[in-house]
Amino acid sequence: MAYRHIPVMRAEVLEYLNCRAGGVYADGTLGGAGHARAILEHSAPDGLLIGLDQDADAITNAREFLADQAERVRLFHRNFAQLPEVMGQLGLKGLDGILLDLGISLHHLQASGRGFSFLRDEPLDMRMDIRAAQTAADLINRLKEDDLRRILQEYGEERWSGRIARRIIHVRRIQPIRTSGELARIVCEAVPRGGRARIHPATRVFMALRIAVNDELNRLAELLDQVPEMLNPGGRLCVLSFHSLEDRIVKRHLKAMEKRNRRDPWLQDGGGSEGTLKILTRKVVRPGPDEIAANPMARSTKLRAAERV
Repeated sequence: MAYRHIPVMRAEVLEYLNCRAGGVYADGTLGGAGHARAILEHSAPDGLLIGLDQDADAITNAREFLADQAERVRLFHRNFAQLPEVMGQLGLKGLDGILLDLGISLHHLQASGRGFSFLRDEPLDMRMDIRAAQTAADLINRLKEDDLRRILQEYGEERWSGRIARRIIHVRRIQPIRTSGELARIVCEAVPRGGRARIHPATRVFMALRIAVNDELNRLAELLDQVPEMLNPGGRLCVLSFHSLEDRIVKRHLKAMEKRNRRDPWLQDGGGSEGTLKILTRKVVRPGPDEIAANPMARSTKLRAAERV
């Protein structure tokens, strides 16, 4: 199956990144490279794109999809938290824009074979980067009940985390839990009927495990802490998030870095901190109804952006 990914909020991303000819931009989450191609088009003829993705499938796809722009593209099989190292490797002191699209792609759900979807019966892997040592099956079969409950509660905001954790412990005593289909059935057995009508009972459990396996929230915070030092003056950060935990981290970091920029009247020189940001999206930006109708996966998207001052 070909790599499938529809770039969410394409027009808004281009607006907030403010792409221009000759600019240097980093797409930290290449995915299907739809956003990357748009950035290249709007930074023509001599803009440079630095593309990162922790999934080797995305890098392979991008090499083919962006082949006609190869002279303006540098691709790296890395997590976006390693962007400072990549910049050093390329001899770059600053970027004019950074994009993070934190969503999971259709490729991961439908074609990766790594158990990201509760609608398929696949090996319970969930690693974005298959070089990582720990899989979702490792967590499910090795963690103590309290640790499982905590992951489901904190990362999935799962109401029935205790019941689900207990059921997992009970089942794995009989035999290890190896596939996504098995786990989905266990969750459905643990959750009371009628407990959640709008989404599949396993939705939050699978999200929580994916976040834990890939250490997603810590990696996001790690990169955001370094953003001001990576951007040139006037350079911009644009982040697309898809659930409240991600958005909360982005919102908190942007507010903290903007606050650092305000002048402190008690400082003798009246100055503030260097390398801080100005928020461009006072209210979170969401996709319009036409985009949601065309791409239902876009409905939960939240866009936040900031500019280096």
